[in-house]
Amino acid sequence: MSVSAPTLAPPFTAETAHLKVKAAQNMWNTQNPEKIKHGYTVDSIWRNRDIFIRGHDEIVTMLTKKWQKEKNYKLRKELFAFTDNKIAVQFWYEYQDWQTDRWHRCYGLEDWTFDAEGKMRKRQMSGNDLPIQEEERWFKDDVDVNKVQISEEHW
Repeated sequence: MSVSAPTLAPPFTAETAHLKVKAAQNMWNTQNPEKIKHGYTVDSIWRNRDIFIRGHDEIVTMLTKKWQKEKNYKLRKELFAFTDNKIAVQFWYEYQDWQTDRWHRCYGLEDWTFDAEGKMRKRQMSGNDLPIQEEERWFKDDVDVNKVQISEEHW
């Protein structure tokens, strides 16, 4: 008798919601918009800060522009809450500005809604970027972002 991996589609459980969050984290850390778009419905609706987009083509365009400006990007996502077909995520990412080489950390929350097959049909993101010094970075070099201790003041 073989045990299969849980399906990462609604209705979510605590286990599948957590796995879905980490799968998204890992995919975004590839910084490959052509791969990332497949986690979303073809008509997926996004609000990313003050940008409103829809569909795969706009997702790829937005992410391509994002990572042209955000060098050395590393992201961590953690499950915040979930219901049958929705997941809320808290996240942190660090990047180096392409023009100044200054480091920044973004703190934020995302609200995701999924279709029956587990593709994200709606994504809303709110985030705040703060400049940080090199010595303040959490996600240096090849660190496992999941093992970085983040203190309560940053949660």
